[in-house]
Amino acid sequence: MLDENRIRAIAGCRPFRWYARTGSTNSVALDWLRQGAPAGAFVVADEQTRGRGRRGRSWHTPAGSAIAASIILRPRPGALPQLTMAGALAIADVAEEVGVQGVRLKWPNDVLAGRRKLAGVLSEALWQGNELRGAVLGMGINVRVDFRGSGLQGRATSLEAECGRRLERAHLLKLLLGRVEHWLGRQGDGRLFAAWRGRLSLPETPVVIEGLAGVPAAVRPDGALLLRDAAGQMHTLYGGDLQTGQPGPDGR
Repeated sequence: MLDENRIRAIAGCRPFRWYARTGSTNSVALDWLRQGAPAGAFVVADEQTRGRGRRGRSWHTPAGSAIAASIILRPRPGALPQLTMAGALAIADVAEEVGVQGVRLKWPNDVLAGRRKLAGVLSEALWQGNELRGAVLGMGINVRVDFRGSGLQGRATSLEAECGRRLERAHLLKLLLGRVEHWLGRQGDGRLFAAWRGRLSLPETPVVIEGLAGVPAAVRPDGALLLRDAAGQMHTLYGGDLQTGQPGPDGR
């Protein structure tokens, strides 16, 4: 059971807020950040009813089935693009630590086991005019979500399904917090980007991102993907759904 007492035991001196049920840990963390929460404080929910993803998407995390956590950070503006990298690398480390095979990263913010999504990352910044007040690093990891019979069957998976054994979510959270701290400490010297690029699986065949077709050529330290279209023109993309294949007649 991932309850408040278990979290307190692993939090150490980190302030935290725990919810049996909440809409979005990122939303709670952003509100706490506005109130002056310190760097390193974090929010955890057992059940998340309106978890946020890219492009305004939302999802429900059933109680007792996942890790839904958001960490409050005070980065410099130039470090913002690499927060998602740190979160993805931390999750990949945790997955491998518990025995998951075939862990890879999918641009821009997914963690996969083979071809199936295991976890997602969403970082959000809080600005006041031109001043960066802080940021929130949100991470959602499927631990024992059952996707059988759902629209995500075959496209999503969980840690326990991949490693074949029961896992303790409190232990996973402790590992995750430690690995996030590890990777955030490696932003300034290039090691974070190098590690992220090394784990990133970029297709060598045409893909479609928001209707634009091309072949991924490279990624940059700011997380941007360089996509070369059929005419040889290079496009710089900062987000979007990466799908294999060519766009159809309607551009999708």
